[in-house]
Amino acid sequence: MVIWQADFYRRPLKDTSGQPLWELLVCDQTRKVEFIAMCPQSQANSTWLVEQLQQAIVTQKPDRIQVFRPQSLSLLELAGKVLGIFVEPSRNTVALKQWLNERSQHYSELEYYTGEPYEPVNLEQLPPLPLPENLWGDRWRFANIPAGNLQEFFADRPIPILQMPDQFLPFNLGLASVVALPGIVIDGGKKSMQLARWLAEIQPFSCNYITGSPDGLILESGLVDRWVVATFEDAEVTEAAKIFAVRKQLAKGLHFLLVQPDDSGITFSGFWLLKGEIKN
Repeated sequence: MVIWQADFYRRPLKDTSGQPLWELLVCDQTRKVEFIAMCPQSQANSTWLVEQLQQAIVTQKPDRIQVFRPQSLSLLELAGKVLGIFVEPSRNTVALKQWLNERSQHYSELEYYTGEPYEPVNLEQLPPLPLPENLWGDRWRFANIPAGNLQEFFADRPIPILQMPDQFLPFNLGLASVVALPGIVIDGGKKSMQLARWLAEIQPFSCNYITGSPDGLILESGLVDRWVVATFEDAEVTEAAKIFAVRKQLAKGLHFLLVQPDDSGITFSGFWLLKGEIKN
């Protein structure tokens, strides 16, 4: 499957008439394919995008295009429909975000640089919402599994919902087999499968420990959504949360979310291998 990543948004640049400039960046996951085009804001529409994407796909047409920026999504979806390309909202656009960060270092060298504050990949964060009460399970806890045991552990276990992208596998990230992969386990009881299906719909991206009064565990999903998994003030849980955060850092951000009916270790409802963003 040929997957491209794309971003179309205004940059800290203006044309000769003072109009903000919008930039289209398209690349594949290895950046062997790279395409750049700019237009004034008055031309920033799906028709212009179709014309540019037609130029980009002269040699090879992608099966899908991943988009991480909500402001880019609708226009690229419209263009994708015209061209017969599926456009997928996804935060896991590592190559594109790397390229955006690199390009942002050079805008100041251009003649029509505006000097305005510019964050190339940061998105506005929404306030976290509580998980729907009708979906919440019996209990949750922090857990970990050795990186080397991950694939073997799930190889012979039927899991209705399993999200384990190849690019996130510990071996492909260069993680030693003894590294402890941290995770969150939710015993969902009778609501286990219902909760797993809901999570599949919202597309989990990362689980983060947030300090505060009280401390909390936040699930990020979709492009900008956030959910409160739990809040806690217990010292033992807080210590476990700190260990979870440290292990995430040591595992290059890799962690997991597991939903199961109970703690028997026999039946599972859903598993997500997550990575989140790498913070500089």
